[in-house]
Amino acid sequence: SRPLTDRALGSVSRAYYDSTSRSIYVAVRYPGQEAHIAAIDVASGQTRRIGKVPGASGFYVTALAFDPASRTLFYTTNNSEWRHLAALDLGTGRSTILLKNARVGDLAFNRADRSLWGVRHDNGSSTLVRLPPPYHEWDQVQTLPYGRDLYDLDISPDGSTLIGSMSEISGDQRLVRMSIAALLQGDTVPEILYEFGEWSPSNFVFSPDGKFLFGSSYYSGVSNIFRYDVDQEDMEPLSNAETGFFKPLPVSRDSVVVFRYTSRGFLPSMIANAVPDSVSAINFLGNEIAATRTEVQEWMPPPSSGINLDSLTTFTGAYRSLGNFKLNSAYPVVEGYRDTAGTYTVAGGVRLNFSDRIGTTALDVTSSYSPYHNLASDERLHLRAVFRHWNWRISAGLNPADFYDLVGPTLTSRAGYGLGVQYHGTLILDTPRNLGYTLQLAGYGGLKTLPEYQGVAAPYTSLLSFTGSLAYESLRRSLGAIEDELGTTWDVTLRSNYANDKRYARLSLDASKGFLLPLRHSSLWFRASAGAALAGVRNEPFASFYFGGFGNNWVDHRDIRQFRETESFPGIDINSVGGSNYGRAQVEWTTPPLRFRRVGIPSFYFRWAALSFFATGLVTDLDDTELRRERVSAGAQLDVRLVTLSHLDSTLSLGFGSAWGRGVSPSSAFMFSFKIM
Repeated sequence: SRPLTDRALGSVSRAYYDSTSRSIYVAVRYPGQEAHIAAIDVASGQTRRIGKVPGASGFYVTALAFDPASRTLFYTTNNSEWRHLAALDLGTGRSTILLKNARVGDLAFNRADRSLWGVRHDNGSSTLVRLPPPYHEWDQVQTLPYGRDLYDLDISPDGSTLIGSMSEISGDQRLVRMSIAALLQGDTVPEILYEFGEWSPSNFVFSPDGKFLFGSSYYSGVSNIFRYDVDQEDMEPLSNAETGFFKPLPVSRDSVVVFRYTSRGFLPSMIANAVPDSVSAINFLGNEIAATRTEVQEWMPPPSSGINLDSLTTFTGAYRSLGNFKLNSAYPVVEGYRDTAGTYTVAGGVRLNFSDRIGTTALDVTSSYSPYHNLASDERLHLRAVFRHWNWRISAGLNPADFYDLVGPTLTSRAGYGLGVQYHGTLILDTPRNLGYTLQLAGYGGLKTLPEYQGVAAPYTSLLSFTGSLAYESLRRSLGAIEDELGTTWDVTLRSNYANDKRYARLSLDASKGFLLPLRHSSLWFRASAGAALAGVRNEPFASFYFGGFGNNWVDHRDIRQFRETESFPGIDINSVGGSNYGRAQVEWTTPPLRFRRVGIPSFYFRWAALSFFATGLVTDLDDTELRRERVSAGAQLDVRLVTLSHLDSTLSLGFGSAWGRGVSPSSAFMFSFKIM
């Protein structure tokens, strides 16, 4: 084969050749780049990005079809969800969503009547559908029997014939042909062109003159290109590949573009449209073992058809979560608690976990006791209960303690008691776009510290709090990324506290925007936040915002990069800077991760290390020159991902932050954190 580009493209979709521009159109998903549709110049090999593919799949990226007359590319987005059908106008570069939640893939375009054909999957069944212009609805052509699937469609240049690969529940694979006129008249019986046995035929397409079909199959053990002569009804191999050729695209009478598999993805290449002298089959180690050690053949489980499913049924009827509510586990716990004097105490107790069988309803109850006499008697008992049912969450506590309060500066234990009810709803669920809201009502008594801020004393012992937030995110990552690399988020939150016959309300807005840089898996993020107390209340803890600290504990369970949180400000103490209004801005650069190939042993090894640099600016009480405080923080955090006990992901984090501001001495802080699972 002869490569067409200087590097592999990662994952690729089906490709189309445009003779007008002498370009190949293909969707690609390459490490360090957002999934997109690309145009490859056949002569120079230069690749040009022409459109984004939100919600790309991992292997085939998207279902792609091409209308050369209108110069329109049809493709699918949100491929891991319900799939939208979109169109890209090559003349204007504009993309349009034609049909939402279409659930249609394996697209093929019919030049004769400009209709789109595809396969729709729903409830385990495959349905062949036709979408007439303007492609805002689909028509059912045939729903295949359960266990049969049709994929990799293509339509002949004259629009008379549809071909595809068909798989049976038995594992048999075949290449089939159907007359489009007969299909529209209700005749859905396919004509079998070639039986491939257990080796699936993939991406068979028509030649420009409609006389040949080109596709690939693992028939020889390696994915090779095959050519089917329509008139002679003869299948012949065109390649003898070492690593595999895929997704053939005939571009002339003597040349076929293929995608050669490499360790970095698929490489567009050219091969001759000629039958080789021979095609070598490879030996499978599994087959050789089965032939020489015949006893392993007895290890095969019986086929599912031989199992009497009725005999395995223990109950038939409506499922009720509370009726299936049982104790899952019980185990001793050790927790940390900070008393009113600010000293730490250790509590011992037990945790009980209840849930129904499918996890829609759960109850976690933790009870512990501090035996130390230097702790007030009414603070020695610690209770915490969390009940979850679908979108609802109810929590209650009495002097709640927490294990992670033993191992770090960030504390959640509080004196007093509380009861809270929370509901989370979703307005948009269109991955990667999500818009949700959270409503929470909570009451507290016996308070000594603010529920939100561990370092701020509560001016009153009783509090009624309401919180409502609306949050949006559209985050994406390239192939092989360790986290989200680009996208947008925003969050609007209203907090209202009622205490001592007064209402204290606060409104805050957070937003972020991330961009991929030319360096692979390197991103630049901009984050901004602003908030203000409403109704003119000042210098009241219940109506103020507080900042400070990295936010990580020495052993933690939360997000490893706590410096991104609004209330974090590395270099100063936790909750040490506050105000009735504020503005905060942060810029972060994440460097390309360093990946480890062989560091460690099978039960304990390193996977990658990533370094982030950040700079944060903070201004509080912007409208009062006497109270205004300005701070700047800069630092870095190194995160090392490792695997413990053979399969548990853990992260070791090291950080340093330095802060300075007008009228205050510079200060610095180090951070160490280990996140288990």
